[in-house]
Amino acid sequence: MNRAGAGRRAGVTVRAPGKVNLTLSVGPLRPDGYHELSTVFLAVGLHDVVRIAPAARLTVTVRGPGAAGVPDGDDNLAARAVRLIARAAGADPAVAVRIDKRVPVAGGMAGGSADAAAALVGCDALWGLGLSREELRLLAAELGSDVGFPLYGGAALGTGRGELLTPLGTSGSGVFHWVFAVSPQGLATPAVFREYDRLVRTRPAHGERPAAERVTAVADALDSGDAALLAAAVKDANDLQEAALSLRPELADTLRLGPEHGALAGLVSGSGPTCAFLTESAPAAAALAGALSATGR
Repeated sequence: MNRAGAGRRAGVTVRAPGKVNLTLSVGPLRPDGYHELSTVFLAVGLHDVVRIAPAARLTVTVRGPGAAGVPDGDDNLAARAVRLIARAAGADPAVAVRIDKRVPVAGGMAGGSADAAAALVGCDALWGLGLSREELRLLAAELGSDVGFPLYGGAALGTGRGELLTPLGTSGSGVFHWVFAVSPQGLATPAVFREYDRLVRTRPAHGERPAAERVTAVADALDSGDAALLAAAVKDANDLQEAALSLRPELADTLRLGPEHGALAGLVSGSGPTCAFLTESAPAAAALAGALSATGR
């Protein structure tokens, strides 16, 4: 996560990256109502821009695609982040938060979580708090399972309910080209987990790859920079995909279109409904994006 322009008068601008879950292994339901998870997060080039500036009171404005579906009051996750860090620091949460949306809303790419992380980073810089990344991560964990990852970026393993993060020591030698098919209708993450639980109760267990095996395969592929190897590693690696397709059957048609137009792999991003397609090159990504647009996907 990048920030610039720290200073009380100038304000702070933070770029908040979206993510794709390269693996998402769902474990047992915990006493706190969350599932135990193992997931590999990967930050993508698609990002929101969050501006934090001093103001008479806390306000949030949202612009860009899907902005109408984002609350702009106290229910906004970025506003909750400002109040949380202000309480922790004994500061007045009097800032104006402006969010320029690029990451799909309710699309399984953690756009709202990234905005909340950006609010934490921005307030820390604006108020000169000097909090460590671990201190910010602990605050992020109070806001949601996905809020901590944008503080790290790159690739990281999330465990617990996703909030316990271990950066993956990949070489960064590869550039991976993704195309995202965005749905105009979002999917609520709690609804997808409920459907997952229903499906688990009504079907016999089948042989998913162990979480550790999935993580190792993806980490090795990221380290190699080989898109074909990564495509093989992410195949059938999202336990929530079946639940998302059960709630939104039309997504199966979108997933089928990707390989028909050159994608190496396609998967539902997180809890959906955004579908992520891995391609072998930038020209292949552009061609796939054009083909998907032509079909109205």
